[in-house]
Amino acid sequence: MMCAISAAEQGADVTLLEKNEKLGKKLYITGKGRCNITNCTDFDDYMNNIVSNKKFMISALREFDCNKCMAFFEGAGLPLKIERGNRVFPVSDKSNDVIKALERRLKSLDVKIILQQDVRDLVIENNKIISVVTDDKKYDCDAVAVCTGGKSYPLTGSTGDGYKWAEKLGHKIVPTYPALCGFITENAIKYNGHIVKTASLPRLQGLSLKNVSAKILEKTSKKILFEEFGEMLFTERGVSGPIILTLSSKIARLQANNLLLQIDLKPALHDKQLDDRFLRDFSSMKNKMLKNSLDALLPKSMIPYIIKISDIPPEKEINSLTKEERQRLVGIFKNLLFEIKGSESFDSAIITSGGVDVKEINPKNMQSKIVPNLYFAGEVLDVDALTGGFNLQIAFATGYALGKHINQNQNKE
Repeated sequence: MMCAISAAEQGADVTLLEKNEKLGKKLYITGKGRCNITNCTDFDDYMNNIVSNKKFMISALREFDCNKCMAFFEGAGLPLKIERGNRVFPVSDKSNDVIKALERRLKSLDVKIILQQDVRDLVIENNKIISVVTDDKKYDCDAVAVCTGGKSYPLTGSTGDGYKWAEKLGHKIVPTYPALCGFITENAIKYNGHIVKTASLPRLQGLSLKNVSAKILEKTSKKILFEEFGEMLFTERGVSGPIILTLSSKIARLQANNLLLQIDLKPALHDKQLDDRFLRDFSSMKNKMLKNSLDALLPKSMIPYIIKISDIPPEKEINSLTKEERQRLVGIFKNLLFEIKGSESFDSAIITSGGVDVKEINPKNMQSKIVPNLYFAGEVLDVDALTGGFNLQIAFATGYALGKHINQNQNKE
């Protein structure tokens, strides 16, 4: 939509082919239906939130940054607000209002919108695309912009079509992976190195943890690859939540079975401080059983889980707890390990990591270096970022750059 608007503003005669029954089907579900349009942060911080091929994005983001993005939407009649973390949302908290703003601009520019047109092929002749073929029609063209998204949330229409066309026309596709998604974890690893089958442990599904540290470790060397602090969530098959989503993007292209997830439940305390805390808490509850003595340190539903891993009998009285057992608890609190078996699928991934190789795309105008009248924008490209409005800004910026230059390029030729 942004690409079509930008191209029409430059005087191009634009036809927008949409496979769904309405525009913006994926945009509708972003930000849990609120649509986090962009992130109003400084340029350097923005670049730090791009995971793959950040240098490729420099030109497009300078041409259409978050301020220009906000100005565009407000100019299209959409009031905006800035929330925690510089995240920008519509005042109405309705993603549908974002789509309506884009539709109003499209219609004001006389962009032809044709719905339920599932593109089947791009016809090339003398190294130029001459037409686009759908299920029931052929559209002749001077240039084609592929803005089909990736593979995430395929029910919205993102089924990887753009990759097929790009590959057919000679482009390299960097292998695609789900990103900004949960991890599947199979086993918990005890502090002493023994593996416990997750199925034998009390269920943690639905439990949310705040102010914890999550690290990705190499399985063999235990080297820390990435670390995040904040909130996470236990799911039916593993873990999710803000810090897990961030880590998932950073490791999307790594072999998951070579990685471990380490959770520090008390990152503000080092081992000695945590042990001192245990001693203080336990001093007033010497006759209590262990299972009734950790409420001040853990969510209630997590206590049976931690005790099970520790191999300490839950009915053991605090006054008989040994120093070694207390140290074992400290180790588990600070070093709760899980085996990562993989990421959740594209069905629940927020974005796709991988896509059309940006080495074959001009970063200033999104033009193919292989087929001169072919262009790409958005998630179909091998560019992805963290949560917070960064991925939508990438889509808008690449779409804007493409549209601004596509008509100029074709007029030159």
